[in-house]
Amino acid sequence: MNRLRDKVAVITGGALGIGRAAALRMAEEGAIIAILDTLQDEGVALVAQLTAEGRQAGYWPCDVSSEKQVQTVIDDVARTFGRIDIVVNNAGVAGANKPTHEITEAEWDFVQGINVKGVFFCTKHSIPHLRAAGGGSIVNLSSIYGLVSAPDVPPYHASKGAVRLMSKTDALIYAADKIRVNSIHPGFIWTPMVEQHLGQQDDPDAARRATAALHPLGHLGEPDDIAWGVVYLASDEAKFVTGSELVIDGGYTAR
Repeated sequence: MNRLRDKVAVITGGALGIGRAAALRMAEEGAIIAILDTLQDEGVALVAQLTAEGRQAGYWPCDVSSEKQVQTVIDDVARTFGRIDIVVNNAGVAGANKPTHEITEAEWDFVQGINVKGVFFCTKHSIPHLRAAGGGSIVNLSSIYGLVSAPDVPPYHASKGAVRLMSKTDALIYAADKIRVNSIHPGFIWTPMVEQHLGQQDDPDAARRATAALHPLGHLGEPDDIAWGVVYLASDEAKFVTGSELVIDGGYTAR
C-alpha cells in the first residue's frame, strides 16, 4: 500500500481508461495525484472519488498540445503539492484511419500534436521540478505499434514510434539527474478509445473477437493490466530501470 507513499504524480489523460486506472492504483499505493485532462466532468468526478477515499488529488484542465497550458498547469501542480516526482504521459488519440496518401496535413498534425508534442511539452516543463525533487520517474505510454506496425492508422503508429525513441533519448539525457524515463507498450486494452475504434467496423462484436484473437492469450487487456506496470516503473522497485520498454500485450509482439 505504500509503494508510492507521498510521491506527487502527474497523469495526463487521467480522467478515463488507462490514465484513470493508473490514478486509482497509484493513489492506493500512497501517491498524491494530479489529473490533467480536457474531460472536466470525468476528471472532477475522479478527484471526488479519490478524496472520498481519503486520498489527496486534484484536477487541472489541460490540452497537452498547448505548450503554454502545459507549462502553466505543471507549475501550478508543483506549487499546490510542493513537488513533482512522477510524470505519466498517457494522453493520446488514435486519429484518422486512412491510407497514408489520403491523410490530410491537419489529420496528421492533430495526432502528432497530442501524442508526440504532448509528451515533449510535459517532459520539458516537468524536468525542473523533477530535478528539484532530486530525481523521479517519467512513464511514457507508447503502444505495441511503437514496436511493430499494421496496415492502418499511420499517424498513430508514427506517433507511438516517436514516443519510444523519445523515451530512450531522455533516459540518457537525464540519467545523471536521477530521472528515469521508460515507455510502456500496451496491446489492445478495452478503453473508450479502443471501443470507439472497433465500433467503427461493420460488425463491432466480430471486430472485438478478431482483435482479441490477435493476442496469444486470447483476450483483450484491461486498464489495470497497464496501471500496475505504471506503478512499478514509478516506484523505487524500478530504481535501476531506465530507457526500457515494458511490453504488456498478451503476447501480441512475441511472434
